[in-house]
Amino acid sequence: MEIIPAIIAKDFKELEVKIKLVESHVKTVQLDVMDGIFVANKTWPDVIGGQSSVKDLENLKTGLALEAHLMVDSPHRVLNEWLSSKVKRVILHWEALEKIHNHELLSYKTQIGAGWPVSNLAEESHKRGKELGVALNLETPISVLDNFINEIDLVLLMSVKPGASGQSLDERVILKIIALRQRYPNVKIEVDGGVNADNIIKLVEAGADFLVMGSAVFDEDDIGGAIERLRKKTTTENR
Repeated sequence: MEIIPAIIAKDFKELEVKIKLVESHVKTVQLDVMDGIFVANKTWPDVIGGQSSVKDLENLKTGLALEAHLMVDSPHRVLNEWLSSKVKRVILHWEALEKIHNHELLSYKTQIGAGWPVSNLAEESHKRGKELGVALNLETPISVLDNFINEIDLVLLMSVKPGASGQSLDERVILKIIALRQRYPNVKIEVDGGVNADNIIKLVEAGADFLVMGSAVFDEDDIGGAIERLRKKTTTENR
């Protein structure tokens, strides 16, 4: 099990500050990216003069692995700039991808079979040396993964409504984790939303590999201590 702090930043400076707070305590951080359309909130990166500030990541000095969770309306239109950045993994929402039409994917020279574009985007990501994950909202059944599960690197299960920090975990996600693990025994499962000390054991026992945490990390005075206590909680109670 790996703890991944989630960073919601209004600008690049805040992103840098939050990364420094967790840098010596974890291996990976998640950049929560919201466009104000797919979800109500809006975060870094900005679009200035038609150019996205994703390229600012070139100036980020960190040894951490970065994953970008794109809560955006048309992820295929911005995927290229993320694949050109220093992120290791990009996670796209199925709820945004399912609305893609064939003509919108011409830049990838792909043709959608049976309405499933994810395989094409995964192939492009892998060619660029990046991992591709797919996020599912609570209401989305895991059966949508059947058409491309072998092409993607990770499934992120939302345990809250995407778009805001500080929400309580919806325990329906636990049965969803169990079902996903049974259906695809080797899949990497990430859980995002409301994860804390009170539910972390249940999530690990259900089969989660990665746990994304925002408030449970950044609301603590001793961030390093909080992460270590959470990590020890899973190891000591699972001996």
